Amino acid sequence: MKKTFWTILVVFMAVASLSAQTAPDGQELTRLLNEFLAGAGRNDAAVHDRFWAEDLIYTRGVGVRTNKEELMKGVRSAPARKADDPVTVYTAEDLRIQQYGDAAVVAFKLVGTTTRPDGTKTVSNHLNTGTFIKRGGKWQAVAWQATPIPGPKATSQTAEPTPSLLDAKPTLPPANPNILQTSLPPSPSRTYIKGPRGGCYYLNSGGKKIYVDHSNCK
Repeated sequence: MKKTFWTILVVFMAVASLSAQTAPDGQELTRLLNEFLAGAGRNDAAVHDRFWAEDLIYTRGVGVRTNKEELMKGVRSAPARKADDPVTVYTAEDLRIQQYGDAAVVAFKLVGTTTRPDGTKTVSNHLNTGTFIKRGGKWQAVAWQATPIPGPKATSQTAEPTPSLLDAKPTLPPANPNILQTSLPPSPSRTYIKGPRGGCYYLNSGGKKIYVDHSNCK
């Protein structure tokens, strides 16, 4: 009897594991993610609105938590792209999708490749994990976590980092850190420095450059 119980338990666990690993909607979720990454590179507000759920909880790679309302404010208030602005293309690598009925976890490595007018390129890497819920036949992200992957030490002190997907354009209280960032009033206790390539930053207590919105250097 005991042997039968353990046999049933092992079979049950195997079936549960298999159901978690297989994703019937994997193709749809992959398409949704790729569509979003392409739109994020253009700062497409409609694509962002479609992708994020109204009850979104987003934890950015700079240690700041935000929601959809704040995120969309940043997207919609971002200045129009100029012809000579750097172009960033986002792609997903090592994509893993685990579906649990009408819920799914999508994990991947986000690669951001920024090309500047002079042809130079910089690449950033982040590990992103999103939790999706299917409501009314539509998948949307209700939770998101972005973690930067440390790269080799920069060889140039003037090199500016490639922005991560939500750390480059929207604005989030209480700080104005690094895929979305808008303008907050500059802190009187900080000295803002304009970099040679037009970036705006200040030095934290450890001497590290913290990039903020360009308006803080005006």
